[in-house]
Amino acid sequence: MAMVNKKQIKDLLNESACASNDKKKSSCDKPKPGASSGGCAFEGAQIALFPFADVVHLVHSPATCLGASWETRATPSSYQGENNTYMGYCTDVTTNDVIFGGNKKLEESIEYIIANKNPKGIFVYETCVTAMIGDDMDDIARRMQKKHNIPVVIVHSPGFVGSKNLGSRLGGEAILSQLIGTKEPESVHPFGINLIGEYNVTGDMWQYTPILERIGIKVVSTLAGDGRLENIQMAHRAKLNVIVCAKSLITLVRKMEEQYNIPHVSVSFYGKRDTTKAIMTIVEAFKDKKLIDKAKEIIKEEEEKLEIALLPYKKILAGKKAILNTGGNKSWSIASALQDIGIEVVATSVRKATLEDIEIAKTYVNILMKEPATEQAKLIDEHNVDILLAGGRSLYTAIKKRIAFVDVNQEKQVSYGAYNGLISMAQDVCNSVLNPVFKVVGTTAPWEVE
Repeated sequence: MAMVNKKQIKDLLNESACASNDKKKSSCDKPKPGASSGGCAFEGAQIALFPFADVVHLVHSPATCLGASWETRATPSSYQGENNTYMGYCTDVTTNDVIFGGNKKLEESIEYIIANKNPKGIFVYETCVTAMIGDDMDDIARRMQKKHNIPVVIVHSPGFVGSKNLGSRLGGEAILSQLIGTKEPESVHPFGINLIGEYNVTGDMWQYTPILERIGIKVVSTLAGDGRLENIQMAHRAKLNVIVCAKSLITLVRKMEEQYNIPHVSVSFYGKRDTTKAIMTIVEAFKDKKLIDKAKEIIKEEEEKLEIALLPYKKILAGKKAILNTGGNKSWSIASALQDIGIEVVATSVRKATLEDIEIAKTYVNILMKEPATEQAKLIDEHNVDILLAGGRSLYTAIKKRIAFVDVNQEKQVSYGAYNGLISMAQDVCNSVLNPVFKVVGTTAPWEVE
């Protein structure tokens, strides 16, 4: 993949496989000069690729670029070797490098990593500064790859080219052009799938992959939750791509369909109904009766166990109302899960949702908040809401209104994915509802009583 250019950016923004394209000229917001609110392209590329634990992630930039979002989400890995994603590797480009070029420093950094870390591969991220000074990162990668016989993947993701969403697409482009199809498996599984856009945040993936395996589905590779470099190299031999919520990688699956004839489906594993629907969507894509019958049998077992486990929580949550203030696909997937445990979802935020997510959210929730910062407090009063589920910045609103609060953003430490994850969500919501602190904190202190 050569340095990112205007045509590539335009193609990624106007994605033909994106459902938003028929409603607006560009499926993604174009970059606004000087604006990086909500994350830049570099951050999006990091998020998409960091869960690969068997590679070293090297950022070719000044050290300050590392401070934005290095591994801010809990993305656990089962990799038995050294997990280098917790370390921030950076070439530390300085003023001298800007003037004279940073090629030598990048080459020395790659040599050091190979000598001291023995990784399966190296992902090198281009940033604003190194893109502007014109370092020939692709040439260095080719030479280092040939010299040391390990993949050196260049991710052209300078922050100034666009948003976090676009950066995720650029990360997918790098994987497709430099890794996928570079290794052949010993055998091809008839029901092999790639999980695309599953980052295994708080272990979400581990909630449903055992169920898929019991049915007879094999996960060939993931991009990138609990991912392995060798597996993604063989991703072209899977029979189905499964997009797990993250629509930003729709370009990748569309191109894989064109190049390798791999169809794709899009699913969500939040809540009972959506998990069941996701499993059936995957097995039905293979059109194998035995596989479908096996899936129905296991789904029945899992749903029966789930309903028994949810009984005590549903008694506590009966009649409770909630407002959901989160982003993207969670605007509807978390709403679906809340409804499955007996909570009425009054409103959900669609401020960071795509047009496709907004259309789906309408089928779950009647009120869609476009400016939640100003709308949620008013809706809490109007609808006598009991629970606010959002990111940490909304905690003050819950305290002010004396209602229960649950943090459902990526900073949470417990998985809400699939059937077992729904039980964890029910537990967290009940613990919050029963916690007296939210009512006590808004009352007058004893020493203030006249």
